[in-house]
Formats: sequence, C-alpha cells, structure tokens
Amino acid sequence: MISPVRWAGDHLVLLDQTLLPREEVERVYLRWEDVAEAIRSLVVRGAPAIGVAAAFGVALAARRSAATTFDGLVADLETAIKGLAATRPTAVNLFWALERMRRTALGHRDLPLEALRARLLAEAQATLDEDVAANHAMGEYGVALVPAGARILTHCNAGALATAGYGTALGVVRAAHARGRLAHVWVDETRPVMQGSRLTAWELAREGIPHRLIADVVAASLMARREVDLIVTGADRIAANGDTANKIGTYSLAVLARHHAVPFYVAAPFSTIDPSLPSGAGIPIEERSADEVRRVGGVQTAPAASPVFNPAFDVTPAALITAIITERGVFRAPYAF
Repeated sequence: MISPVRWAGDHLVLLDQTLLPREEVERVYLRWEDVAEAIRSLVVRGAPAIGVAAAFGVALAARRSAATTFDGLVADLETAIKGLAATRPTAVNLFWALERMRRTALGHRDLPLEALRARLLAEAQATLDEDVAANHAMGEYGVALVPAGARILTHCNAGALATAGYGTALGVVRAAHARGRLAHVWVDETRPVMQGSRLTAWELAREGIPHRLIADVVAASLMARREVDLIVTGADRIAANGDTANKIGTYSLAVLARHHAVPFYVAAPFSTIDPSLPSGAGIPIEERSADEVRRVGGVQTAPAASPVFNPAFDVTPAALITAIITERGVFRAPYAF
C-alpha cells in the first residue's frame, strides 16, 4: 500500500509529493515546524493526509518539549497547534485533527508527562489507522454505485497519496477495479499543480488500473460523447447543507455532469463535514502563488508581469451532487449528517 505518511520509531516520514512522478523520496521529520512547512509546500497534501500529518506534528511537539509541568507542556502544544493550523485554511480535517490532539492532551492531566507524550503519539497513530479503515469502508459503500463496465472520471488526487492510504475517490475506483466493475478511469490533469497527471496517474499506473490521462478541457467533450458513466471526486470541506469545497475545477465538472445527466459523487471521510458552516459560502478558499499558474514544470509559460488569480479550491453546490459517500454510508439530499 502506498503510505504517504507514517511513523517510524521516533520520527515522522512523508513521501515528498512535489517530486512525483519523477522521484520517490521519503523525508524525515523531527520537529513540528518542519511538518508545518511540509504541509504548506505540498510535500504532503490532500485533506485527510494533512490532518494525519498535523496530528503527528503535535506528537513531535510533545516529544521535543522540555516542559516539566502539565501547563508548560500544554503551552508548547498550543504553540504547535497554532502554527500547524496556519498552514492551509480550506481542509477542515487539519483543524479536526488538531482539536482531537488538544482534547487528548487536556483530557489526560492526571498522567505523568512521559505517559502523556506516549498517549499523544498513540492518538496520532489512531488518526492514521482510522483513516485507512474509513477509506476501505468508503470503497465498499461506493462500489455499489458503480455500474458494470464503468468509465469513471476523477479530478485532482483523492487517492492513497491524499490520505493515510487506499484513498477516498480512488478508494471507490480501487474497489470497483477489484470487483471487475471498472472499464477505465479518465484522469483530469488538474491544472495548475497537475495533481491528476503527476499523482493520480502515478497511483493508477503503479497498480495496473486502466486509465487515460486527459487535459482538463477535454472532460466536456467526453460527457457529450457519452463516454463518462460517473464522476467521483474527493472533498476538503463539506458544509452542513452538502455544499462541498474541492480542488479548483470540480464545480465546472459538476455543472457539466448535470447538463449531461452524469452522476456526480463526492467521497470523503466524515471528519470532512463541517457542521459549523450552514453552507459553502462560509468555506475559506486558499489562494496560492501566482507562479503556480505562470510556470509549468518549472518553465515559465506566461509573462512575469501578468497578474494572476489562483484559488486552490471552488465550492460545488449540494444541488449538483448526486450523493456523498462516507465511511458511515451514502448520504443524499436533503443532507442530515
């Protein structure tokens, strides 16, 4: 199984996704500050994987803290939690995992400090183990929605690389492939950072899952030619009403899917649901560096003086989503999570 994030004795190991598919390099992390930078710079990416990495970042902060009192240790943890929370604003799993680690610390005031450090590490490992189990459950729920001989289109990367392993949208794809229900996967390249061509295609090629890579602008023509049976994407945050934030370009696919009567599914762990937001209007949308658009593969493709608007995510209204697949089952509108 592809493991983008794992604990190895006394340190965190992350597969550097900025180098894929050219190189497979694992990097070692001993400090929460370096984990924060890894999240910020997309060494680790994908909402569930970010949450798991951040949980281990808090565990690292606990291990490195020189505090000799509970209050001192909690103060060091709060510094780490604040720093990790400031890395990326859209993926709610990040904040969910950090709050889980905070509750774990505050709920074990009675433990000796070394035992508390061990307890925090165990909690971080639990976030990883639970995510893998959730992804397999999503695959089982999702495969029931896949017709025989399906041609599935997906966007960005919601596979093992975006999680602790197996994947959300690609978890459904993997389950369909294992059951013999998959014809092939259409893989959007996913401009501007190319997570589809760099990461999703890499995962599928590695496992021998049939797929074809397409430029983002080809999706509409495929649907018009009735060569797409369903679309499955991941999600970075889901509002209480089912509005869903995912990689930029997802909303366009949902509109196209509705026009061409193609089912549009979202696969995400239950921790991606943010009940504090009544609708997607409140989801913060990260805007990233202009150079992600001005350059492709390190080569400048636009004038350096040209202004750029580069939102990393868009919001798909719940009305365009056929169903949301979670480890707790398949939800349909009106949503009551």
